[in-house]
Amino acid sequence: MAKRDYYEILGVERGSSEADLKKAYRRLAMKHHPDRNPDDKASEDMFKEANEAYEVLSDTNKRAAYDQYGHAGVDPSMGGGGGGFGAGAGGANFSDIFGDVFSDFFGGGRGGSRGGAQRGSDLRYTLELNLEEAVRGTSVNIRVPTLVNCKPCDGSGAKKGSSPITCTTCGGIGQVRMQQGFFSVQQTCPRCQGQGKVISDPCDSCKGDGRVEEYKTLAVKVPAGVDTGDRIRLSGEGEAGTQGGPTGDLYVVINVREHAIFQRDGSHLYCEVPISFADAALGGELEVPTLDGRVKLKIPEGTQTGKQFRLRGKGVAPVRGGGAGDLMCRVAVETPVNLDRRQRELLEEFRTSLEGDNSHSPKASGWFEGVKRFFGDL
Repeated sequence: MAKRDYYEILGVERGSSEADLKKAYRRLAMKHHPDRNPDDKASEDMFKEANEAYEVLSDTNKRAAYDQYGHAGVDPSMGGGGGGFGAGAGGANFSDIFGDVFSDFFGGGRGGSRGGAQRGSDLRYTLELNLEEAVRGTSVNIRVPTLVNCKPCDGSGAKKGSSPITCTTCGGIGQVRMQQGFFSVQQTCPRCQGQGKVISDPCDSCKGDGRVEEYKTLAVKVPAGVDTGDRIRLSGEGEAGTQGGPTGDLYVVINVREHAIFQRDGSHLYCEVPISFADAALGGELEVPTLDGRVKLKIPEGTQTGKQFRLRGKGVAPVRGGGAGDLMCRVAVETPVNLDRRQRELLEEFRTSLEGDNSHSPKASGWFEGVKRFFGDL
């Protein structure tokens, strides 16, 4: 008998996401599980079909083969890939999906890690810098909220003079095992929440958690050349661990604010330099800013808007090493405004002197010739 389409079995579209596949499979597994349908051959067959469909579609490579070749692409007897139910390192992680189903069957999670010391969480702090600080490097003090070991109980969570006791429900393991039909499921102990110990007399300061929130002031040395997105790791400055576990780390993430003059692209800097109509036509010398001070920039006569001048070595030395980049100065010719009577007269005389002579405006001349050819072709 021909096999049914895997997407049809799960009741999903071909372009469905992994989350949709998982949700559909869980619904079918819950509905047709043998423990819920004893002596029901039809439900057992549908349960097996759903398992087979999800085993293929939850694996990226198998799903691609199935989408292209159908069952032939994943059936080993027909030369396809595959492996049986739950087979292969690249196959679906059925321990995860079954764990989710069992949590619905038995009313609890699959079980976390055994009780004991756990590493504290890493923290993230966004540090705002201006461009000059990022380029040259700086040292700053930051104030960070974090969890530290409670001093009165020394991190145990128990009131001074007492101590945590072994959980009688799980015997200190942190997990309990439940039997349902032919399945045996291990879950987090509901009494100690996986810690293996319970606190009968909690510390008044931390309320039994073993940690309290506190602000720490830390000195951060920012190396020269950092850019937005770079991270500085401060080892051991994150949250304190539980049950004596190691402390996490603090990651300081750099964000460089926009600059009024310069834009940065890697090791290069860019800026726009406005020049007067007269300087563009006659040439001249301008002072332009750099991060190291002002420098002279020679403007040749006949300079057009958009012309870019390169000042070598006036950019940024990258934080990971290498020479400094360049500063790119883009010229923008500024049209004069608010002219007085005499200035207007001079410009009128200048415009009249150019009439009939296109040699002074090569771009305009070429553009108008292109326009003529365009309309001539219509």
